[in-house]
Amino acid sequence: MSVINKEKLKNIIQNLNKVSVLVIGDFALDEMIYGNSHRISREAPVLILKHSHTKTLLGAASNAAHNISTLNSGKVFALGVKGNDYYGAVLNQTLEDANICAKHMIVDESRVTTTKTRISGSSAQSVTQQIIRIDRETTEPISKEIEDKIIEKICELTPHFDGILLSDYGIGMITQKIIDKTIETARKYNKFIAVDAQEDLSRFKNATVITPNQPDAEKTIGYKITNQETLLKAGQDLLEKTSSDMVLLTRGGEGMVLFEANGNITSIPAFNKTEVFDVTGAGDTVVASVILSLCAGAKGAEASAIGNLAASIVVKHFGAATTTIKELTETIEDINLDNIQELQTKVV
Repeated sequence: MSVINKEKLKNIIQNLNKVSVLVIGDFALDEMIYGNSHRISREAPVLILKHSHTKTLLGAASNAAHNISTLNSGKVFALGVKGNDYYGAVLNQTLEDANICAKHMIVDESRVTTTKTRISGSSAQSVTQQIIRIDRETTEPISKEIEDKIIEKICELTPHFDGILLSDYGIGMITQKIIDKTIETARKYNKFIAVDAQEDLSRFKNATVITPNQPDAEKTIGYKITNQETLLKAGQDLLEKTSSDMVLLTRGGEGMVLFEANGNITSIPAFNKTEVFDVTGAGDTVVASVILSLCAGAKGAEASAIGNLAASIVVKHFGAATTTIKELTETIEDINLDNIQELQTKVV
């Protein structure tokens, strides 16, 4: 018998749009340029594409915010930095178009707006293929002046939200001072605080939940997770290194394992292994649905199950996708929760 009640999950899902989240992190834009192969240039041995259309999508912390927005009807604010450039205006507009409040984004004159431009081409006889990617980004840490502005905003905005999401993609905005002040302020106002980070997880102390994937977790603990023994050891080491209430370790096709500071360990197998087309952005979907679920009254294992459910939906689509309350509600009917098991319970 499952340790998770499906009816309880359904009730939590229905309440996801009643809570609000502030996303603090590395906001980025994905620009997708498409064209049809035209001919080889006379100027150089390069292919000329005849431009057909351009799409702008949300990446990094922007994608996490987008996942939250589609689940909570836009009750999400973005707090990050952008350049005083063309792509800064495009990022703001793309955030607003996704029903994300971008009015608190801070302009940093010394930086460019983080943008990844992918140019893809096709012909009548071939599928569309990416030809080149152009990255525009400043990876140095933000200045003290910009850091102080962000911290001022953190103190101002945190009391007005149910939860806070720290999204660190290593682009330079998430300094140690911002990490410490964000978690300190969230704790002060009794707000849930979730962390999604690709760098050293030990930088983040006292969060509610940290959601690393296995490769990033292995970087922090310094060894590979190869069996049940090292898996259990990794969870305990991550809890100790981060002093967090929970660590949700995502393992791709192996599902997820939730480690809680009270000793509970819950294994959640992947709900969908047969229709995986693209795992791009799935981590953003997990942390977005987890923080929303916690704010909506879920316990750790329940929030993790909803995160797993949301990920099982978005990996069916190419590119960074999002899901909705309607999709979650419909999909959960076909999910078998019986394989969710407590690996170990320690009385403390």
